[in-house]
Formats: sequence, C-alpha cells, structure tokens
Amino acid sequence: MKKTRVGVFVCHCGTNIGGVVDVPAVVEYARALPYVAHAEDNLYSCSEEGLSSLKQSIREQHLNRVVVASCTPITHERLFKNACEEAGLNRYLFEFVNIREHCSWIHSREAEVATEKTQRLVKMGVAKACLLEPQQEAESEVIPKALVIGGGIAGMTAALNLACQGFPVHLVEKETQLGGRLLHLNRLCPSDEEVGGLIESVIAKVHEHKRITLHMPAIITEVSGYIGNFQVTVSLEDGERMFDVGTVIVATGADVLQPVGLYGYGQFTNVLTQLELEEQLKRGMQEVGRAVLINCVGSRIPERPYCSRVCCMTSLKNATQLKQQNPEAHIYVLHRDLLTYGVEYERYYRQAMEAGVRFLRYELQHPPQVVGDGRAEVVVVRDALRGKELHLPVDLIVLTTPLTPGPDNEVISRLLKVPLGESGFFLEAHVKLRPVEFATDGVYVCGTARWPADIPESISQAYAASSKAVIPMRAGVVTAEAISAFSDPALCTGCGT
Repeated sequence: MKKTRVGVFVCHCGTNIGGVVDVPAVVEYARALPYVAHAEDNLYSCSEEGLSSLKQSIREQHLNRVVVASCTPITHERLFKNACEEAGLNRYLFEFVNIREHCSWIHSREAEVATEKTQRLVKMGVAKACLLEPQQEAESEVIPKALVIGGGIAGMTAALNLACQGFPVHLVEKETQLGGRLLHLNRLCPSDEEVGGLIESVIAKVHEHKRITLHMPAIITEVSGYIGNFQVTVSLEDGERMFDVGTVIVATGADVLQPVGLYGYGQFTNVLTQLELEEQLKRGMQEVGRAVLINCVGSRIPERPYCSRVCCMTSLKNATQLKQQNPEAHIYVLHRDLLTYGVEYERYYRQAMEAGVRFLRYELQHPPQVVGDGRAEVVVVRDALRGKELHLPVDLIVLTTPLTPGPDNEVISRLLKVPLGESGFFLEAHVKLRPVEFATDGVYVCGTARWPADIPESISQAYAASSKAVIPMRAGVVTAEAISAFSDPALCTGCGT
C-alpha cells in the first residue's frame, strides 16, 4: 500500500483571502501536519499558472491526495478535479476547503481569528483527504427524447428548437389550447407588433412538426429517474400515458394577480386589470376620454416584495394605445417608481410622454383612493413630487398587477425534486454560472416559470434551456457521480431525510 502523500495549495485569491488571512502562516502550519508532503501558496490557484503548478507538484512530489484551500467549490471544484485528473490522480482524491466565504469574508475585520480558523479548516481538510479512496465513475445511456411542460410561448419555442435538432419531444399542456397568456395580449412592446400573427404561426408549427407529440389537456402525475432516463406519467381525459425521456424543461409560465378588493376592482364596472384591457383593445373598444392606470397594485409590498418587471412596460404600452385611440384623452399613469430597463424600453417611455401620457408618482404610505357610486368616478392621489392632493375624474381605471407563481409550481417542484425561491417561482442552480438549469441534472427552466419576463426574454430563455438539454442527448451518455450514500440500519430512523 502506498504511503499517503498530501499536497496542500492555499490561494490568496488576490486580496479576497490574502487581504485578511495570513496565507504564508497557513502554508507553514500545513507543512507540519501529518502526511503533508508538500504545501505552497498561489496568488490565484485557479489561474493557468496556478493549475500548472498544481499538476507539476502532483507529478514531481508523487502526491496521492490534494487539498486546495481557496474560494467556493460551487464554481471551482470541477476545475481543480480536472487538473488532478490531467496529472494522473483520481479526481476523487481531491478535497476542497472554502476559506473565502468561511473565513476571510465573514471575519474581514478579524485577521487573527480568520487565520486561526483557516488553519483549523485546512487541518480538517487534510484529515479527510487521508481517508479518501479512488472511485470509478459509471456511464449510463441517455434517452434521446425530451419532455417540455407548458405550452406557452417559452414551452413551444423550446419544443420546436429541440425537434428541429432531431430530437422527439413530448409537449404537455394542461389547457385545451396552446399559447398560454399570450393568447390574451393585444400587442407586444416595445415593437407594437400584433400578437395574433406571432402566436398563430408558432402554434401552427408545433401542430405540424412530426417530432412533437402533444398531450393536451394533460397534467404530469408522476416523474421518476435521473438525467438521461426519466419515467413520466401523464394524466389525460381518456386515461394515463407513460413514456421515457432523457431531459425535462419546465416552462409552465406564471399567473396574474386578481386584485379583488383593491381600488374598487370587483365593485366598480369600469375598473379593469391590464390583461382585461388588452382583451378589450384586441376586440376593439370604444374611445376613452379620461383614464387612470395605477401601477404596483399588489406588488412591492410585504406580502409580495418583488418587482414583477413587465408591469411598467405593459402600463406604458396600453396607456399609449389609449392615447392613440383618442389623442384628446387625458391618460394618467400613477406609479411608485417607473422601471424602464434597457434602451428600447426607455425609448418607449419617452414616446409615451411625447404622446401626452402624464405620469404621477405616489408613495406606498399614501396609495390612491377611488371614489364612485356604481362606477368609479374620481381617483384621489397625492403627488409625491409636489406634495399636492389631486382629484382626477375618470371614465376608466386600469390596475397593473404583477405576475405571480403558477398554481402548479409546488406540485411540479415535488415531482421533479427542484426548488422554489422565496417568492414561489422556480429557483435555478445559479443565476450567473448555471442559468436556466436546476441543481437537479437534466432538468431546465425557462420563461415566467423562472421569474417575471417579457416575451423576447422568455423566447431567449427557451432557446437557452433547450440548447442545454440537447448537450446530454447529443452526447448519448452521461457520467454518474461515483460517490453514493449509505445508511446504517442500526442508527437510521427512516425519517426520509
């Protein structure tokens, strides 16, 4: 049996770690630990120079265990494991110690404490490394078929992208027709393109594509398996169907808050939501002489603290259309903050102002008041900029409500074993490093199921998710993690956790 020889590599991470932790002192401490044959520090262990030094040390010092003390394994563990493998060392003989998040960042004003803690963590890492054993990863075949849950614009785009690349797709939609909420919209912003042409074209392509199998109306009742080999059960009106797929894309969309009891909604007949206004504009509504659009209805409050992102744009779009219908109309947009992200949406806002739409800012503690008898007649609002109370006569009030998590999110979360965020939308693995991916391998998310998004964003995410889903299916095989859990029957209580 070979003698255990551990190599310890401590990273400065520029000043992220080295600005607080006494890295040379940690290296000297590591050299004195049992089984440590080599210890060094690097300015950036993840750099080409740092990785080259690590591989060279493994070969020259005959190291059979490696400990890297640096930042987070979430972003860098695979990089170091690959380097070990390139140097001829089994990737499972590597141990990662996070001394950035666990030491330098949380003890940034306690250099001595941070250094001492780093030494203890390195000691623990070395002790664990000595117990590591080489493992062999197993490969399994990937079923070259995909499941897309949701038949809105994101789901249909993802399904078409997969099908056009040669992969059969099972598209599951719970409603009786495809299209999702896009069916209820009148125009897109900021292009002002009519929705009808876009959605009809996409729906037709889905129905015509030979590689897309449509299950509608249907719901997912059971999912088991893992990346490359998921078993899916779908419930339809005529019974259940079962099929196997290699990857899954969640594109279930979002709901829209119904503001019952807010600003006279449900009480006054001339108080609508933006979605209801869109439907009326689509059918062709009569000109409006005086309208007030109230933003942030039910959002950015303690119960729902997030900004729904698309609300301001929808409000601008519909206010402009009302103004275009009747250039003499008095159109007011009451907002807490007007969020127009990107050049195109800023231009859209300026066009609305130039068209004569007026904007008034109100504060959360002084919300607008709606007064009327049978119909809303006046909106009383305190202009936050001028500190004046204004009385605005109205023919129409439109409430801008947020997108909310889909009603089936919890069920799908449980079936696919994927997490939900604080607000109830699906939570991807990492917004920057693994966008549109779940922590569960082989499962992806796009569109408003992930977070409130406009149509172009939803389509872009659908292409991203489907392109990532193609990777394992194109490869044909996936490598399974060699480390597996085991339980001690004498100690296990069967709690399921």
